[in-house]
Amino acid sequence: QVQLVESGGGLVQAGGSLRLSCVVSGSIFSINVMGWYRQAPGKQRDVVAVITPGGRTNYADSVKGRFTISRDNFKNTVYLQMNSLKPQDTAVYYCHVNILLSSISTPLDYWGQGTQVTVSS
Repeated sequence: QVQLVESGGGLVQAGGSLRLSCVVSGSIFSINVMGWYRQAPGKQRDVVAVITPGGRTNYADSVKGRFTISRDNFKNTVYLQMNSLKPQDTAVYYCHVNILLSSISTPLDYWGQGTQVTVSS
């Protein structure tokens, strides 16, 4: 059973910072890409940032220069440091990972339960 536990969301004023964490646990052979997505009310879920096992990153244009994604492969954890937050960053943030359960298995996608980030103006 694979579990993703997110933490770090909350309420912050515009210009403030938050750091999200997502810990992956369970019987895992390896973790491929890890990432963060977000979904605002009435909108689709969009990618925020992704990171490969080797540390290559990619960001949505709207967060470039403000957000930083990182991962700790020993702790099976992915982080999202969010600085200079804006009201339009308000959304539920979801952790996403692509996992191999064994050396011969097909990669599977898993999602966290979501954590609310609210930025007040």
